[in-house]
Amino acid sequence: MTDDKKQNYLHGAAILAAGVVIMKILGAVYKIPLGNLLGDEGFAYFNVAYNIYNVFLTVATAGLPVALSRMISEADALGNKAGAKRTLNVALLTFLVLGLIGSTVMFLFPGELAALMSNPRSAQSIFALSPAIVLVCAASAFRGYFQGRANMKPTTISQVLEVFVKVVAGITLAWLLTRSGESLQLRSAGAIFGVTAGAMFALAYLFVYKKRKYRADLSENLTDLPAGRGSILMTLLKIGIPITVGSSVLSVITLIDTKLVLYQLQNAAGFAPDAADALYGVYSKAMTLYNLPAAFVTPLAVSVVPAIAAGSAGRRQKEAGEIAESSLRISAVIAMPMGVGLSVLAFPIMNVLYPGSNEKGPALLAVMGLASFFVCIALITNAVLQAGGNEKYPVLSMTAGGAVKIAVNWFLVSVPGINIIGAPIGTLCCYVVMCVLNFIFIFRKSVKKPSLSKIFVRPFLGSALTGVCAYAVYRVSYGLTGDLFSAGVRRFSGEWLGYASAMTLAIVAAVIVYLVMTVKTKSITLEDMKLIPKGEKLAGMLKIR
Repeated sequence: MTDDKKQNYLHGAAILAAGVVIMKILGAVYKIPLGNLLGDEGFAYFNVAYNIYNVFLTVATAGLPVALSRMISEADALGNKAGAKRTLNVALLTFLVLGLIGSTVMFLFPGELAALMSNPRSAQSIFALSPAIVLVCAASAFRGYFQGRANMKPTTISQVLEVFVKVVAGITLAWLLTRSGESLQLRSAGAIFGVTAGAMFALAYLFVYKKRKYRADLSENLTDLPAGRGSILMTLLKIGIPITVGSSVLSVITLIDTKLVLYQLQNAAGFAPDAADALYGVYSKAMTLYNLPAAFVTPLAVSVVPAIAAGSAGRRQKEAGEIAESSLRISAVIAMPMGVGLSVLAFPIMNVLYPGSNEKGPALLAVMGLASFFVCIALITNAVLQAGGNEKYPVLSMTAGGAVKIAVNWFLVSVPGINIIGAPIGTLCCYVVMCVLNFIFIFRKSVKKPSLSKIFVRPFLGSALTGVCAYAVYRVSYGLTGDLFSAGVRRFSGEWLGYASAMTLAIVAAVIVYLVMTVKTKSITLEDMKLIPKGEKLAGMLKIR
């Protein structure tokens, strides 16, 4: 593969994957105001229901759309239109059956599921979310079909539409129910119904798009002989199940962890149910912020897979190794300062975005900021292993990390003096273990071993200085602006404005310092920048050679 082709391949994949960034940022836009509308307790109900939904959704849609896309692509390449049509029909029926099972369980047994999670007041939220599973499953079938036809437009538009409707409907319902004085459980259910509404609109768009743009597939008298439905189903499952298993590990672990944390807070640490819900709610708020750095690394993780896979398949192992090292270095350069920033500015961030939340919030975010860096490295090392044909190793590392997380949380959350702080410590330990194991697997399986010093040392120097700068600027500027605002307005508003202005100044200063340090320490090279859309132009602006 020539350099130009390689870059075009990466740019196309990265631009497509950049939609993930939009989804995650809109997700934060959705959850931050909801966290304030619902409060700590209400947000706990919301997240318990969402974690249950996420497990059903992952099992139903993580691997099968990928398998469907591949099968449609192969049939399309062979000109087998009848085969592509039958494959879609079989997949759509399969997805609907799986979705109906998940929706039925959540619809009929919301109380039992809520009680199982040690959070009985989340039952209404589970009920409100139940229709979303079958709707998203059906939408996933259409998305897999379009992707197999090399048409990414409907997938992207439907995802944006889904998130937009979710944000508008969820926030509007939560606000209206809050204004009318409804119970916290009903307000949470209204907020999470936005997910169902978004899925409904996305499915409607995909269905209409299929009928309009692929009318010939519906009306043509196709004479080519397709494979039998049983054979198609077996192929779909054979490809999709291993991917589903790997993707489901962390979703299942997160669900177990939710149950464990709430159980231990109430039965070991001695908190009343309301207090335990409030602690889990503020932990969920910190989780929303800690997931943001991964949004900027996920597109890179997606984009390097085809390039590494192509190099490995073409026996250009050195080229594949260089791409893997560059992707790791870029991930470290992006994720490390963001993690440090979340940690050192945890106090103003939580008080600006979630004013009035439980006082544990900043301490939770400080630990989770560190964990967010390891999450990003785990994402990219998983991608490197999967691209090299070593799909089983990420499953092993995720399982080991999840076991560590459960064990650490079980012991630490039960300690009254530690309580909810044990949860992010468990998350940090989980991803550290995953990263260590992934690097061991990469070193064992790669012809060209990545240089850990090149990947981590220079970004660490820049991030450390940036963290010191951000904290110093925040402390100095809050000492000035905090007094100024407090003197002019009522105390609560003055404190908030002081936090917000000082935090903004600290972030601006940190970004400037880090950009300078990245260039001066040569943490990133021109070859690295070529892996990013418009990277060469950006490299020219930053004088990276």
